[in-house]
Amino acid sequence: MLIVDQIETYYGSSQVLFGVSLQVAEGEVVTLLGRNGMGKSTTVKSVMGLTPVTRGRISFNDTATHLLPSYAIARLGIGLVPEGRHIFPNLTVRENIMVAAANRKGRKEPYTLNEILEIFPRLAERLGHYGDQLSGGEQQMLSVARALMTTPKLLILDEATEGLAPLVREEIWFGLRILKDRGQAILVIDKNLDELMRVADRHYIMEKGQVVWSGATTEIIHNEALKSRFLGI
Repeated sequence: MLIVDQIETYYGSSQVLFGVSLQVAEGEVVTLLGRNGMGKSTTVKSVMGLTPVTRGRISFNDTATHLLPSYAIARLGIGLVPEGRHIFPNLTVRENIMVAAANRKGRKEPYTLNEILEIFPRLAERLGHYGDQLSGGEQQMLSVARALMTTPKLLILDEATEGLAPLVREEIWFGLRILKDRGQAILVIDKNLDELMRVADRHYIMEKGQVVWSGATTEIIHNEALKSRFLGI
């Protein structure tokens, strides 16, 4: 599905990514781990065409994407839940979700509004509320719901639970577990290692713009030395 092959990325004259490679297969949940500033979000931005790739190659379902604009990448079936939410404050919850339905280029079986509301029932209670009337956690749920309405083959979440109340975080993780059970491919960046160990199949650890370790959940969950060295846990 997604193949990132030895990409390099710069911000101005400063190199940020140094030969990053990773893969996400159909139906797989994969994480990008690492301390702040190690290149995780830049990797996601490179996948989405938001940061130019100077070397290497990115492909999605055998289509080269590293030279495509962001809108073309999204239309191939990649949905992004960005850091910072970016919902429409002057649209209702229903309108925020349905506006994404115009870009249904992903899964063969599109998500319906009712299915999305079953995953995030709190939004069902807020359908008529405007985006700026929601709490931060509700806005984040809405951001995920909007991405799902595009019926992505791959869903990417960048710090989806950052700064949220514990109860709201649990609702989002519960929703992600439902998506995993339904076979949704997900690439996720988050600091909650315990939840990531429950939901993910494989993990990549980044340090200073490079992937320094990759492996299955069974290989990292009890590896305290690895977590201490690269994650500060």
